Amino acid sequence: MNRPSASRQTVPEEDIIEAKAFVDLFMIAPQTLVDQAEFRCMQLAAGCAISLPSAPAIGLNRVLGIVALEDLDTAYEWMSKKAGRRYLQMNAATAPQQTHDWTRKRGLVPQGNGWAKLRRAAPSTPLIHSGEVATRQVKVTEAEIFGSMMCAGFNFPANLTPLWSAIVGKGGWSCFFAELDGRPIATGAMYAADGFAWLGGGATVPDFRNRGAQKALITARLNQGTGQGAHTFVVETAQPSADEPNISYANLIVAGFEQIYTRMNYRFPDGS
Repeated sequence: MNRPSASRQTVPEEDIIEAKAFVDLFMIAPQTLVDQAEFRCMQLAAGCAISLPSAPAIGLNRVLGIVALEDLDTAYEWMSKKAGRRYLQMNAATAPQQTHDWTRKRGLVPQGNGWAKLRRAAPSTPLIHSGEVATRQVKVTEAEIFGSMMCAGFNFPANLTPLWSAIVGKGGWSCFFAELDGRPIATGAMYAADGFAWLGGGATVPDFRNRGAQKALITARLNQGTGQGAHTFVVETAQPSADEPNISYANLIVAGFEQIYTRMNYRFPDGS
């Protein structure tokens, strides 16, 4: 089957909302953090390029939602001047041949199993979660606790706590705690705009994993987003394999999400 040409290839709405979330994350980040951590973001067409060298996560050091070759050139030039491990993310199965040729010429190579992109429609009636874990929205006065829990859960340095703290109470964002006996044990975030909602920020305190916290947080965000008018929810997680199962993926499938594609991570060559 022929792949679509670069001129006719479009960015899926499921990726556009994700890019919007990360652009907004950059826009509301404290200026001191932007300066000290060299946090940078460039919006380009429907996608973005984002760089936070001290964050170990691919999600904060990548090019996302950019398909036109001239825009890829711009993003590559911009990202090549940044430090740390950097990635281009794309759906290799639908990318046109000229895009694959473009990645090879620049020495970008796929790494790992990639990410599973999942989607589900808004529930027609409110969902009910049963279990020992309760959920609630994070108060603005608890922003630092939320940020520090996310950093601990994602193995980020503590000085990046203000990054995640900044989204609490901001327009478009909904932040949740999962609690056990009144103690916060897990976090979850959601960014909603234009009828779409992106789920992220799912981190659980290690001692309280496998207690149903993330399942409860998925339910809470689906109900919250539906109440705000979202008709489609999207999320991404590591692509599971026989050798590397993924509990997060399993939780999402149980919650009614379906995988729509696998996004590969193409790493920039060191020193580029």
